[in-house]
This record gives sequence, structure tokens and C-alpha cells, in this order.
Amino acid sequence: MDGSLEQATMRRVAWRLVPFLCVLYVIAFVDRINVGFAALTMSRDLGLTPAMFGFGAGLFFISYFLFEVPSNLILDRVGARRWIARVMITWGLISMGFAFISGPNQFYVLRFLLGIAEAGFFPGVILYLTYWFPKRWRGRVTAGFVVAIPIASAIAAPISGYLLALDGVLGFHSWQWMFILEAAPAVVLGFVCLVYLTDRPEQARWLTAEQRDWLVTEMRAEQGAPQHHSLREVGATLLSWPVLRLALVYFGLTTGLYGIELWLPQIVKSFGHSNIEVGFISAIPYLLAIATMGFWARHSDRTGERFGHVAIACAVGCGGLVMAGIFHDLVVATVIFLSLAIAGVMAARPPFWQLPTEFLTGTKAAAGIAAINSIGNLGGFVGPSLIGWAREASGSFTLGLMMSAATLALSAAFTLSLRRASQSATPVLATR
Repeated sequence: MDGSLEQATMRRVAWRLVPFLCVLYVIAFVDRINVGFAALTMSRDLGLTPAMFGFGAGLFFISYFLFEVPSNLILDRVGARRWIARVMITWGLISMGFAFISGPNQFYVLRFLLGIAEAGFFPGVILYLTYWFPKRWRGRVTAGFVVAIPIASAIAAPISGYLLALDGVLGFHSWQWMFILEAAPAVVLGFVCLVYLTDRPEQARWLTAEQRDWLVTEMRAEQGAPQHHSLREVGATLLSWPVLRLALVYFGLTTGLYGIELWLPQIVKSFGHSNIEVGFISAIPYLLAIATMGFWARHSDRTGERFGHVAIACAVGCGGLVMAGIFHDLVVATVIFLSLAIAGVMAARPPFWQLPTEFLTGTKAAAGIAAINSIGNLGGFVGPSLIGWAREASGSFTLGLMMSAATLALSAAFTLSLRRASQSATPVLATR
């Protein structure tokens, strides 16, 4: 009876929350990366050099880093429903604002403000899922949410390519139309969040009484009594070596991801394709990543193993970037190896996000997950900036791809060192 009740409850919760959260992240990610497509025409209009574009694109992650932990702590205090709604509405409005910039400095300012607006969304959702799903369900559920990244990229690529054909309509440049039309859904869905989301299982009127009671009991048994930690304890968690190592692993993942993500349209464009062709070709790597993520997350859940799944996926991503750098003159080979790299980076993310939730609880969970995400996301500044600098200095993308590959190799090494540490000692973070 318990087994059938669990299955029915988890199915209802999953179908209620995960598709909606996935849609939110699709919109968020489109607004985060569409600058890569806008650059195909925007850089010329605004006078952006490759180094200037790489720097501006990466500024998002500096402010994201600074405001991530405070944002997640606020979410834990005021509830996911109101805070996620706030995030959606503000980032949508700021993303629309890119349509009205006229120079590099305004580009820098809005990318910085966009990072402030979006800070807390991803780790907030990861934390939110821990309120609703027992640990044995979180790998596949996290994959169901994180799959929004390749879905967003696959959708954004052809759509952005077509939107770049709107040049001159009502006196706007094509890249201005792209920012306006792709940001509007964020504002609309922000208001939908206020009606649709439920903060905690206790408030879920869309579950039957039996399902709600089972879920509340299950989550309380797993999480124990509510944990309230002092600022000193939270600070110690943020500075602990396990958290810092997890952040370094994620730093390598984001360096590799955003280095490719924000430059892929220009890499493909360098082979002489039209903007619409660039959109469709750029979608190919993400279609592969969608299938890879699901398979790898299910395998990780089935085996109960996380560290090796993260390390192997990082190694695959590293190899893909190295080979793309070596065969950078061949368009088919470049797309194939970049597809392999993106598949590896994406596949590492679901099992990775099971590592901190294994030993973080209470306020430490809100702060620790946000710290890992924010520090790790500095790779989103480093990746695009490295490739932009290397492109300007060498005239090709090879050096930047090789440097991004090196960060993924370090991620694999740090993950394996964490596995050894977890087997030989009790982490500081385990203290409740």
C-alpha cells in the first residue's frame, strides 16, 4: 500500500511542479544566452570588439555571484512562490531593456543588473525540490528540471535565428526585437507563479489528504526537526573545504558550458553560414544533450553513485573541447565534437546537484547550495572572457577551447578527490 501511495503521490507532485519549473528555467536560460545570437548583428551596431563582448557577457556572472547567497536565504525565509515570481518579473523587464542600449557601457551595466535580477533562481529551485522530493527521487527530478538548459538552447537557437531576420521592422534592429520578444514570457510567467506555486507540502490542496499526510510525514522523517543555524555556523559552512571543492567542480562545468554557449553562434557563423542556418546548426549539440542527460541521471539514480558519474561526464566534455580545438577548421568535425562536449557538461549537472544535498540541511542548505552555485558560476565570466580574449589575440577559437577543456579536467580531478575524502572522513558539513 505504501509503495502505491508513494508512486501516486510522487507522480502527482512531479507533474504539478517539474514541467512548470522547467518552463521557467527555459525562459530564464533563453534570456541569459540570447546575447550570443544578438552579437551576430549587435556587436557591429554597438561597436563591440570580441574582447568587449566576452567581458560584457561574463559580467552577468559577477553580479550573480555577489547576490546568489542573499537571494537564496530570502527565498528560504519568504517562500519560493513570491521570490521566484519576483525573480522572473525583474529579469524579464531588464532583459527587455537591452533593446534600448546604444553603446558598450550600457551593455555592461544591463548584463550586471540581469545577474542581480536572476540571482537565486537556480539554487532556489534546487532547494525548493528538496522540500517536495525524498532523496531517492531527486536525481531524476533534478534532471527533469536541468534538462531545461539544452531544451532552452535548442529552442533559442532557431528562434533567435529567425528573429534576426526582423531587421528594420517598425524601425527596430533585429537584435532589439529578439530581446523584447524573448523577455516578455518571463514577466507573464512571473505573475503566474504567484497563483500556481505552493511553498510547502503542508499547503498542497491539490494533493489528496492521504497523499499530503504521507508526503509531510516522509519529508519530516528524512529531514528531521527544522534546523535553525546561526550566522557563524552558516559562515563556517560557506568557507568549509568540501563546499569550496564542490564550487570548484561547478566552476569548471560553467566555464566549459558558457564558453561554448555564448560563442557557439559566432563559431558556426565563422564558417560562412546565414543567421537562420546558424540557429539550426547551433541547436544540434543540445538535442544530443537532452537524451544524454536523461540516460545519465537515471543510471546515477539506479546505481546510487554520484561522484563517478560527475567525473566521467566532465572527462567526456574535456575531450570534446580538445578535439573541437584540434579540428577547428572542419565545420562537421567542430559541430560533432562540440556536441560531445556539451553532452558531457550537461550530463554532469544532475548527479552533481545530488552531492551537496546529501549533507547540507536547514539554513546551511540554502546558503551552501547558493554558495556552490554562485562561486561556480564565476566560470560563466571566465569562459566567455577567455574565448573572447583568445579569439582577439590569436584570430581563432582554438586556444580558448583548450583553456576551457583544462577547467573541465580539473573538475573531474576535484570530484574524484571529494569521493576519496567522503570515504575516509566525516565532512564538516554533516554537523546538523
